[in-house]
Amino acid sequence: VQLQASGGGLVQAGGSLRLSCAASGITINDMYWYRQAPGKQRELVASVPRVGYINYANSVRGRFTISANVAGNTVYLHMNSLKPEDTAVYTCNVLGRDGMVYWGKGTLVTVSS
Repeated sequence: VQLQASGGGLVQAGGSLRLSCAASGITINDMYWYRQAPGKQRELVASVPRVGYINYANSVRGRFTISANVAGNTVYLHMNSLKPEDTAVYTCNVLGRDGMVYWGKGTLVTVSS
């Protein structure tokens, strides 16, 4: 099982980035993006369940969009109007059909003011 996240980087405030997380070796049920800023607790940013509603943290609602390519086992996080407080390590997480939870390696997003 592998989860490969990509797309992080340095961007100016107001800019955009798209994160991708490709899963291999598992069949996915639900997909999540988390982030953790320095000195802060990990935060659930967005989730897209196989059945149910997409959900966003209040801090990103209206600016971030989560989407999934089910056939490709890939989840994306489109981030617009980025703010310095969005700076964090972003990590994808999936719940497999096998009932197991899998974590990918994080990707760093840095937003400069």
